[in-house]
Amino acid sequence: MSKETFKRFVRSHPSLVAHVNSGETNWQKLYEMYDLYGENNSIWNPYFQRENTLVEERISSSSSRVGQTTIGDTSLKEIFNMIKSMDLDTVKKGVDGLQKAVLLLQDFTTSKKQDQYQARPLYKHLED
Repeated sequence: MSKETFKRFVRSHPSLVAHVNSGETNWQKLYEMYDLYGENNSIWNPYFQRENTLVEERISSSSSRVGQTTIGDTSLKEIFNMIKSMDLDTVKKGVDGLQKAVLLLQDFTTSKKQDQYQARPLYKHLED
């Protein structure tokens, strides 16, 4: 089995990524299982059961949010509340700090013309 077919298999079953991210398993073990047993084996059932529960949770949560305008998982109402609760002085201080950091980086990266050493001509005496 090739790596590309394993990658397609993982893309079609995102619960495998969740198992790796949670530390339950690692990619090497999953690939070895895939190489030994293939795609259609009962060894994958514990991994796919979690996928089925995640899909059911998404369906139930999306049905409970019917009628709300959402951006990702956050509704517009929550976004407006977050903006209202922001301290503008803290935001201004953060922006000022970023501006100073950018200016400092620009100072380091811009090449300033320094006084270049110029050698005197070879056959010229010091008193000339």
